Amino acid sequence: MTTSDAKRGAPVRFATAASVLAIALFASLPLRADDNPVLAKVNGAEIRQSDVSLAEEELGPSLAQMDPATKKENVLAFLIDMKIVAKAAEDKKIEDRPDFKARLAFARNRLLMDNLLAAEGKAATTDDAMKKVYDEAAKQIAGEQEVHARHILVETEDEAKAIEAELKKGADFAELAKKKSKDPGAADGGDLGFFTKDQMVPEFSAVAFALEPGKISDPVKSQFGWHIIKVEEKRNRQAPDFAQVKPQIETYVTRKAQAEYVAKLREGAKVERMDQASNTPAPDAAKPADSKMAPAKK
Repeated sequence: MTTSDAKRGAPVRFATAASVLAIALFASLPLRADDNPVLAKVNGAEIRQSDVSLAEEELGPSLAQMDPATKKENVLAFLIDMKIVAKAAEDKKIEDRPDFKARLAFARNRLLMDNLLAAEGKAATTDDAMKKVYDEAAKQIAGEQEVHARHILVETEDEAKAIEAELKKGADFAELAKKKSKDPGAADGGDLGFFTKDQMVPEFSAVAFALEPGKISDPVKSQFGWHIIKVEEKRNRQAPDFAQVKPQIETYVTRKAQAEYVAKLREGAKVERMDQASNTPAPDAAKPADSKMAPAKK
């Protein structure tokens, strides 16, 4: 119906080179011998529990549906085969090929980068830093009005006027929405929950925020069709609890610290772009995700 589904505050997400980064992080953890037993040997080469754990991180989604025992067995079988095939590749001097060396150098640089950025991000996500971001975002949210409304969406103005007439005769709004609205929320009686002004298309918001609670609008046209709107309630928006948005804030602080660290390193580096004119600036570092909090649940 509206642009709310696309514009409501969705959780901030941060895509990383997950498998490579997981390997880097896990490899940095010290393991006692009794925590890292030898599970198999291939031509004398050991495969330990730590190798299985790293492979599980790398293979990730393909193992998701397996029970722990099956997962371990499959991963161990994979590692055994990998050792065997890797030895055969060494015998064939695969590692001396230019393309192999190039891929190895890329993987090494990526692993070094991800490991260092992970450390920088972790160091930045202190309680004080996250609380500061939360407080600043909460100030922006506090006092912003939001409306709880229902609507009925139809194709034509004539349909909207006919529904308006039924409502004036005392028909139940939610029941009419279930029967006649083409919006996906029709099954809930057209209930849109609480939303802020910028979470709906302008034509819809202008009318919804002008209506008093309990009132029903005249037909309203938007890019989606014709709406009849009923306002249930108005209130000042409340910031969600810190715990509710902590993962989003942690992601934001992490990305911000990483982006700033890369920008600082770039300032001290000599970068020459042979594919561009010398006065063309290099692309910016990845910018941190938006720090806006998702709206509190009604």
